[in-house]
Amino acid sequence: MAKYNDTSPEGRSVRLLRVGEQVRHILSELLMRGEVHDEVLTSSSVSVTEVRMSPDLRHATVFVKPLLGTDEADIIKALRTNTAWFQKQVASRIKMKYAAKLKFLADESFDEAAHIEYLLSNPKVAQDLDGTEGTE
Repeated sequence: MAKYNDTSPEGRSVRLLRVGEQVRHILSELLMRGEVHDEVLTSSSVSVTEVRMSPDLRHATVFVKPLLGTDEADIIKALRTNTAWFQKQVASRIKMKYAAKLKFLADESFDEAAHIEYLLSNPKVAQDLDGTEGTE
């Protein structure tokens, strides 16, 4: 008999994705409402773009992006300073066996996408992508 496989195309299980989304929603809500007592975080808008859970659900990597892209280093530092408070809040709102340890990182996927878009808009690259050169 075949074993049931509940993995997504990215290779992560549905459970990991679901728990990651729950953590993302909780963190987004905390930051949106300004419940954290940190002047840097309350004075800026921060978007939690993704949360990746480890297979044992004990570690969560939180990708954040400050809206308007300003003061990213200061915001990451403030989030890391308040990590224990965020972990306590997440643990109290999600009933799991272990409280996940949070690790905050800057989300660079938007910067990478902008760089790729810039490269693709280069006239030489656009000419190659067009496919009309040399097909006379």
